[in-house]
Amino acid sequence: MKNYRIFYAILISAVFLIIGCSEEVDESNRYVFKEETLISYMEKHAEIYSEYLDVLKNTPVSEISTSTLYQLLTARGNYTVFAPTNDAIYQYLKELCEEGLIPDSTWDSFEDPKVRDSIRMIIGYSSIIDGGDYESYETFDFPQETNGELQLGNLRDRKLTVRYVSNMPDSLYINYDCPLSIQNRNIPAINGVLHQMEKVIAPKDITLADLMTNIIEEQKEGFLVASRLALACGLRDTFSVIEDNKYRDLYLKGLIPDFDGQAFGWTFKSGNTAPAYAPTHRYYGFTYFAETDDFWRKELGKEPIDITCEDVQQWVYTNNLYSKEDVFTKDENWKSPNNLLNQWVTYHILPMRIAANRLVFHVNEYGYSTTAKQLTIPVYEFYSTMGKRRLLKIFESKESQGIFLNRFPILDNGRRGTYHEISCDEDKVGCHIDNYSENVLTYQALNGIIYGIDKPLSYTDEVRENLSKSRIRFDAMSLFPEAMSNDLRKKSSSDPRDQFVHFPPNTTYRYLEDMDMSNETYFVYLNSYGYDWCNNQTDELKAVGAYEITIKLPPVPRRGTYELRYRVLPNGDRGIVQFYFGTDKERLAPTGIPIDLTKAGTDPHYGYEPDSKEDDYHNIEVDKHMRNNNRMRGEMSIQNSNGPCRTGSPNNLRHILLRQTLDPNKTYYLRLKSVLESNKKEMYMDYLEWCAKEIFDNPAEPEDIW
Repeated sequence: MKNYRIFYAILISAVFLIIGCSEEVDESNRYVFKEETLISYMEKHAEIYSEYLDVLKNTPVSEISTSTLYQLLTARGNYTVFAPTNDAIYQYLKELCEEGLIPDSTWDSFEDPKVRDSIRMIIGYSSIIDGGDYESYETFDFPQETNGELQLGNLRDRKLTVRYVSNMPDSLYINYDCPLSIQNRNIPAINGVLHQMEKVIAPKDITLADLMTNIIEEQKEGFLVASRLALACGLRDTFSVIEDNKYRDLYLKGLIPDFDGQAFGWTFKSGNTAPAYAPTHRYYGFTYFAETDDFWRKELGKEPIDITCEDVQQWVYTNNLYSKEDVFTKDENWKSPNNLLNQWVTYHILPMRIAANRLVFHVNEYGYSTTAKQLTIPVYEFYSTMGKRRLLKIFESKESQGIFLNRFPILDNGRRGTYHEISCDEDKVGCHIDNYSENVLTYQALNGIIYGIDKPLSYTDEVRENLSKSRIRFDAMSLFPEAMSNDLRKKSSSDPRDQFVHFPPNTTYRYLEDMDMSNETYFVYLNSYGYDWCNNQTDELKAVGAYEITIKLPPVPRRGTYELRYRVLPNGDRGIVQFYFGTDKERLAPTGIPIDLTKAGTDPHYGYEPDSKEDDYHNIEVDKHMRNNNRMRGEMSIQNSNGPCRTGSPNNLRHILLRQTLDPNKTYYLRLKSVLESNKKEMYMDYLEWCAKEIFDNPAEPEDIW
């Protein structure tokens, strides 16, 4: 019982840190109308909610506040409350008793008041989502996919997940096993909505390292081998980190300011008056795509509990699941990055936590409707893995029937094609990700998640060759793991605090590890949720000031000649940028003359002409002419309300920044620097792409327009 007390004593201070420094509820905002508040509704039904009301009355909104959660839910706001019934709370106390935390399943049996208070905080903070004062949150819907995360975090800043049971159409579970009442859900109040819960939501705050340790100690099948391999490769400490506490401390002290663009003379979007908000946290995260224990049992002919690191390393070596260019040792120093097993395991891991419904983003790809949400053409992400930096592709299309790693299908990519999958060779199908089964929710941790895959994942010569034959288009925000781990990228929210995100310059604090910013840079991410823009996934990065930004680029898959391309939507707000490129951040070479981001395709030096609807030979010649000027039209794969962005406007351009031989074992950087005296003109980024010579200079099969 002593261990439980220590755990909850520590937890109470941790939860206070999460909640922040708000002191008192503004009682002038109390509702005095006749309609029901969340509290008045529950008080009218005290026979159901009296225990929960008692929790709310005895739980402060923060460490330094005398106001309670009870008072919070009487005030103006937009709250979603998952209110446990009396029976649910009694059952939770019974479980604590069975765990040995308390001798009897009553509140009076807590010997330590701090432990009792921490339990109340877990119940209270886990059950409330603060939607703020923004009307957009009133349209809150549960994710349609099992394992999907809710739009906003609760008062513990934790995302809740949903689960549906196929043979029970009205069922809805939160965090795997907490059912919503079928009768009493979506109950409206003037300050929010209430869902009656038949079980207390009380997730345990365990790290990915804790999860794997528990799997090994309990010999729990599923990912027993995968957990053993990861911890043997020295990832225990890495998987134990949750948050950058230094950043959080600076934020709470007001040393990480928001950015008032309007006061600076810059509106991030026409009509916007809100500032760009600095992130409140800097969390760490990890995603582990792992072969299951059933896979290892079949491959090695041994029970998972008996499978060793030596067994797996020998299996990887025997099956040639590596590249011939790889340099490695086959000793038992698993923690060494030079070890074969270490290189193989780390290729399975991304340095970001990706929720089940965010592995790929369906936003504005050709033919897709955000209302119907029927899959159409392929969408994909390219990420750099942990360990030795290598490319990993995540892919989904209408025909794929799920999300895959390193899938390389044959596409109908002609000028008059559909860009749908025609077929996929067996050796190019890739690894199917289990992001939909109930098992997924049992392998989630605070800072990471394990997904099962159905085939071995390896960075073989075949995978590298297939990647080099692909146009590697990467959204700018995919370059920064912090964006995903902190739920900043493509958040389904039109609230200004989610639409306009400000990252401080490095001299204040380095939030994005793979970006350097000068102190004169004012950098903003526009989530663009609900916008009708011809950006990839609609979002974009922008900056003003005397900006100078340096970005670490993803690796190329093989040695060869590549183009690096930069996609832009020109307009009068943009500036003129000098690009630099190289391997030494301190000595990057210019890629050419500065590029004027205000110039559209109609500039006479670019060679643009609109696509002909009948004459593809004409279109091909126009494309060749533009390429001779190091320009390309936009892509057919992105659309807005006017149709495909390639054909809708000349304001969709790709600039070819360079064309040179690149090495997969080197790290390359791209710098963007303003060359104007004005500090009000914008830098802009949507996506970049690597394109190998055998694609852009292939006489037999010219590069597609998609």
